[in-house]
Amino acid sequence: MTPSLFKPRVKQENISPAQKEFLAAQLLHRRRVSISRIMLFILFLALWELAASFSWIDPFIFSSPVRIGRCLWTMALDGTLFLHTGVTLGETVISFFLVVVLGLAAALLLWLSPALAQILEPCLVMLNSLPKSALAPLLIVWLGSNTRTIVVAAVSVALFGSILTLHTGFCQTDPDKIRLIYSLGGGKMDVLTKVLLPSSVPLIISSMKVNIGLCLVGVIIGEFLSSRAGLGYLIIYSSQVFQMNTLVASIIILCLMSAVLYQGIHWLEKKFL
Repeated sequence: MTPSLFKPRVKQENISPAQKEFLAAQLLHRRRVSISRIMLFILFLALWELAASFSWIDPFIFSSPVRIGRCLWTMALDGTLFLHTGVTLGETVISFFLVVVLGLAAALLLWLSPALAQILEPCLVMLNSLPKSALAPLLIVWLGSNTRTIVVAAVSVALFGSILTLHTGFCQTDPDKIRLIYSLGGGKMDVLTKVLLPSSVPLIISSMKVNIGLCLVGVIIGEFLSSRAGLGYLIIYSSQVFQMNTLVASIIILCLMSAVLYQGIHWLEKKFL
């Protein structure tokens, strides 16, 4: 007998015509949405360029897509684009990692100690409501004008809100599952590892989606005040010398960076959920 006779046959599920029609409609809808987005973006660029060409807007102040493209090409050739983008990206990733680790650890600590949570909750609410730009000058005095100050400023923007969000979500864990663990002789660590953390994965990823944007905002705030490189520094420098093409190009790079970082978290969400 040949080895092929021993291979199990894979049963393929038959899809009904209604299911095929539904899937085809969903695919068509996604394609229409993608095409509409691209066309809207192209239309915006065309109107922008047209308005600058016919002097409907001042091209010196508002720039234009062609000027921005030339500026980005020049920055790529002399390495300025990669230098400033890399600095901002590195500071954002470090800040985001610290926010995720510290926020999760602090939220778990507050969940494990309800008394400590009641004591610290007003302080966390106050710190979360405080405008973080007001802390930046103080951080410069304390830590100096360096990368550490920028990272701390970025962490302060996202950390306290992350702690409050995660702790609130942890406290809303299904009580029936917690009672089940206790009734089977488990302890608080069993609840933590078998119920709380597994059920909170969507909450943690949702918090990460918010935090990645907040960390980028915090990094830019820090670079506005204490930096010699980075997109925030480039924006401030360009505005001071009226290099509007460079300024708008830096903002566009920030938009692209935020979109890529968000899509990275979205990819993790699809992979783990």
